[in-house]
Amino acid sequence: MIIGVPKEIKTNENRVSMTPAGVLELTKRRHTVYVQSKAGEGSGYSDAEYKTAGAKILKTIEAVYKKAEMIVKVKEPIKSEYNLVKEDQLLFTYFHFASHKPLTDAMLKSKAVCLAYETVTAPDGSLPLLVPMSEVAGRMASQEGAKYLEKPMGGRGILLGGVPGVQPANVLILGGGIVGTNSAKMAAGLGANVYIMDINLNRLRELDDIMPPNVTTMYSNEYNIKRMIPQMDLIIGAVLIPGAKAPNLITKRMLKDMRKGTVVVDVAVDQGGCIETCKPTTHKNPTYVIHDVVHYCVANMPGAVPYTSTIALTNATLPYVIKLASKGWKKACAANEGLAAGLNIVNGKLLHEGVAKAFKYQLDTL
Repeated sequence: MIIGVPKEIKTNENRVSMTPAGVLELTKRRHTVYVQSKAGEGSGYSDAEYKTAGAKILKTIEAVYKKAEMIVKVKEPIKSEYNLVKEDQLLFTYFHFASHKPLTDAMLKSKAVCLAYETVTAPDGSLPLLVPMSEVAGRMASQEGAKYLEKPMGGRGILLGGVPGVQPANVLILGGGIVGTNSAKMAAGLGANVYIMDINLNRLRELDDIMPPNVTTMYSNEYNIKRMIPQMDLIIGAVLIPGAKAPNLITKRMLKDMRKGTVVVDVAVDQGGCIETCKPTTHKNPTYVIHDVVHYCVANMPGAVPYTSTIALTNATLPYVIKLASKGWKKACAANEGLAAGLNIVNGKLLHEGVAKAFKYQLDTL
């Protein structure tokens, strides 16, 4: 198969969808890989390294899309890429369709095959291609939250872990999945008082067993959230409903109950956000303030640590890329239900229920 690796052009996105090691695994299986010039530069990989691995370098993104049967990306195509996508072309990337109607409409119109990382499932029901970036984003959420709690950054001026004789910060994490767990590990490791909420009691029991003493588990409901937020210094939104829009657990009205300089980090912003007042921001302009509350809502947080993120992502996606390239998407998906779950749009048909519900579109079948 002919595989294309374009340079990511979303604002401040430094990741690339494949390392030279990944390219080598494909080329030694006699697949052709076209990599756009300087695609790996932000992650520390040169064109020469890709050439050594067997890739062919193309100067423009247009050339990559034109030649490739399968496009492997990190982030969803942006507006300038919509017209580059061809009918029947396979796109394998993070799409997060439920939070972006123009993208959904454009991909339906293109009649391409859109296989979304975020809805591919493993036999145990987990999301193997979301996990590595969720681990990165979760750890970054506490790291960035700690930074923006500093007074010069607009925060309350509180050190996350405190010092002897001074109380540490209070951190509330909404969601006990991969993002929430990694956020809790980081915040607890820095010495904060951490509260993690979820609606899954079995998950709360697991967290209660594995977390250190400065982490308290709580059942998530509106009453408990309202009761806790006035006492919090940092709130991290980490709720995920695979393929669907995230629920708003904190409303704009609730912000008035928070202290001046409280920081909210909404990792779920890719899926619409679980904090009503959150809207996607960039690494260049990561925050804004509403009702004296600092909002950090960068939609591609792992893009700030591209070396780590690129390797972690390739480790997870490469086995699926090899299957798709070797068998074609139809045979690969027929043989693997979990991979088939990643099919969101195929030749103008919308196949994912969560996306259909988000926009009140008709749900199709193959």
